[in-house]
Amino acid sequence: MKRSITIIILIALVAGTYIYALSINLNLPGVHTGYAPEQPIAFSHRLHSGDLQIQCLYCHTGADKSQHAGIPEASTCMNCHRFVTSSWDAVKIEEKKAEEEKREFQLPVSEELKKLYAAVGFNPETLQPDAGLQPRPIEWIRVHDLPDFVVFDHSRHVNAGVNCQQCHGAVETMEKVAQVEDLTMGWCVNCHRDVNHGELPDLQGRFASTSCVVCHY
Repeated sequence: MKRSITIIILIALVAGTYIYALSINLNLPGVHTGYAPEQPIAFSHRLHSGDLQIQCLYCHTGADKSQHAGIPEASTCMNCHRFVTSSWDAVKIEEKKAEEEKREFQLPVSEELKKLYAAVGFNPETLQPDAGLQPRPIEWIRVHDLPDFVVFDHSRHVNAGVNCQQCHGAVETMEKVAQVEDLTMGWCVNCHRDVNHGELPDLQGRFASTSCVVCHY
């Protein structure tokens, strides 16, 4: 009887811990499919990559020449956002209000871009860096994270013609990036086998190794 009660309590504790972990969006051990953490700045890939068609390599500059794709420097964001401080709709609304209230136009600044400007020490009113503001790094949260015993080289895949969407899903449609594929060893190996069997039209004639030492060394 005592043994049964102990087992029931343990099951309840495990279930309760799991439910709690899901409620706080904790990155639990496992394949992490669907993991989509809140980022310090709400960056829309749908807007930038989809609507504006900014190429992946413009921000992820290491993807075609190194193991890591890389996270863009805030200065890369500022190439555009030094001048673009809010959405076009917000600008037009402010223009209309200024005209109706017979006052000067005030440049609107979105709440998310205020966070970017604070991080780089930029004054949106003067459109210039502000010496009185202390720059600080943006602490982005990693979404796709492989175990330490796995070596994945972005450049080998990108230069072989593998589309980013093959592994990351249709990022150009995502408001918030989520992990789409499980990224398990079986998933990777099956993809390599499909390439070698000619089942992926975009990668016809390519060879993808299934040797253990390619990823584990």
